[in-house]
Parts: sequence; structure tokens; C-alpha cells
Amino acid sequence: MENKLVHYILGIADSNLILGQRLGELCGHGPNLETDIALTNISLDLFGQVRSYYQYASTLLGGDATEDSLAFLRLEREYRTALLCQQPNTDFAWVIARQFLFDAYHLILVEMLVKSSDETLSAIAKKAVMEVRYHRRFSSDWLMRLGDGTEESHRRVQEALDNLYIHADALFAMDEHDNAIATSGVGVDLSALKKEYFAQINADIQKATLVVPEVPYFQKGGKDGVHSEHMGYILSEMQYMQRSYPNMTW
Repeated sequence: MENKLVHYILGIADSNLILGQRLGELCGHGPNLETDIALTNISLDLFGQVRSYYQYASTLLGGDATEDSLAFLRLEREYRTALLCQQPNTDFAWVIARQFLFDAYHLILVEMLVKSSDETLSAIAKKAVMEVRYHRRFSSDWLMRLGDGTEESHRRVQEALDNLYIHADALFAMDEHDNAIATSGVGVDLSALKKEYFAQINADIQKATLVVPEVPYFQKGGKDGVHSEHMGYILSEMQYMQRSYPNMTW
């Protein structure tokens, strides 16, 4: 059961890690100082949550596993990162659309994870839920401002949604290990949350005077270790120090 639990934890934490890394790339590049600081703080929130997840997972794994080895020393196919979180910072509208689609999922997830029968996971979720509520409010408020703003901001955020919406469904992907953890009462049955998620985001999209994208299919694969072309570039930068200077201490 412990290996299944580690697998489940990584399915949550890896998406937070890569999205946090993406947001970290924006430090100093926000459209204004307040927004720049807000995006950086969201990145730091995600990294703080990731540390808690990885510390717990490394305890379950034992041996030489540490939070650093889980973050920096796995191969690309070993990460269970949702494809949405890997998408580039094309422009501010893309950043907001990506964050909006993720935050709505993330809040539903942590609010349910608080009820986990696993005391450690429940504690992590209780600590994270206030942060994620802020993330959700921040990204949805900006979606409204961009969608119901100028003609140019409306066009850009609609284009971002049209390109990113295809990745939303995969946030709820579960395999046999995830199902086993959910059935045990430790994890969350994501499939039961999907209907609520799409009802929420579609309502917000329409409120922002935007059109809910119609997609012929949803892109999947990230949680199974099949990633976008962006993942390798993210990892090469993120893992550089650890792989160049093994066992380095600060």
C-alpha cells in the first residue's frame, strides 16, 4: 500500500512542482509590480506544498530517498505531472488561463483531501487550502478582467483558453493505484469531482464574456509519464545544479 500511496502523492505533488517552476520563470516579468509579486508568491506557495508532499513520500520510501531526490533526480518519465502545468508562459493571458484551469481543480482537490483518513495528507491539505483559495480568487478575477476588458485582452485570453482547455480533463486522470488509494479513504476520487469542476470553470468563462471552447478530444498522458516537449526543457534547467554537483550541500 505504501508504494501505491507514494504513487498517489506524486500524482498531486509533481504538478505543483512544475507549475511552481513555470511561475518562477516569471519573477521580475509581471505586467506590474503587484501582479509580479502575486505570481511569485503563488509559486512559493506551490513549492511549500510540494516540500510537504515529497517529505512524506520520502519517509514512506525510506532508504536514500529525500525531498531533493524526488524533486531533482528522477527521469522525465517518472514524473506524474499534468500536461496543463507544463505549458509555456506564452503571454500574460496564457499564464492566467493556465492558472485558472489549474486552480479550480486544485481547490476542489485540497478541500476534499482535508477529509483524508491519512493524518499527514489531511494536515498538508488543511495548511494548503487557504493558499489555494487565494490562488483561485486571483486567477478567476484576472480572467474576468481580461475577458471583459479591452478587445485585445479579450482576444488573447480567449486564444489562451482555446489552446489550454484541451488539457483540463487530464487533471482528473486516475490509474489503478490512484483508484485503490481513493477507495481506501486515503485519497480523493477525482472522477467524482470532474462534473463540479467543469460546471464551475464554464460558468466563470461565460461570466468573463468568453466562449467555452469546444474541443473534439482532451489531451492526456502527463500523469502516465508521457509528457509534452516542454517537460524536458523544464527539467534540464531545474535539475542542473543537482546533477552537475551531486551530493552538494549548502
